[in-house]
Amino acid sequence: MAMRVELDAIDLKILRELQLDGRITNVALAERVGISAPPCLRRVRKLEEAGVVESYHAVLNASKLGYDLVAFCMVGLKHQSEANLKDFAAATDNWSIVRQAWMVNGDSDFLLHCVAENLTKFQDFVIEVLTANEHVDTVRTMLTIRQVKKVGLLEV
Repeated sequence: MAMRVELDAIDLKILRELQLDGRITNVALAERVGISAPPCLRRVRKLEEAGVVESYHAVLNASKLGYDLVAFCMVGLKHQSEANLKDFAAATDNWSIVRQAWMVNGDSDFLLHCVAENLTKFQDFVIEVLTANEHVDTVRTMLTIRQVKKVGLLEV
């Protein structure tokens, strides 16, 4: 298990600001958190090196790019051996329609967040790829109607 990183009030302010605007300049960030630029840059680099800040990226509007379907798949495996769990987890890396995947407990073994151009592409994936996987026993799909909350930020 990873060690929790000790953060002070300034570190937390930096993280809040970076979540709101990952493209903010160091000078503007330093101004917003109330410190000068050089120590601000050192703190940001320390947070990056510690793995607290994992990456910077743009959030794209999927529907404007032609990806109109968002769905979730609850996948149950035939056997929950460590090897089967690892094999299935590795397989998700090759499925571009799967944007995020979690190993879960309960009625299913995996929860997959899928984004596709349309229902036909999603159905083809479920039938030809997902249920065809040698480890898969059951698949339950849930098509979304509309997203009602999109925060994407951690509360720090």
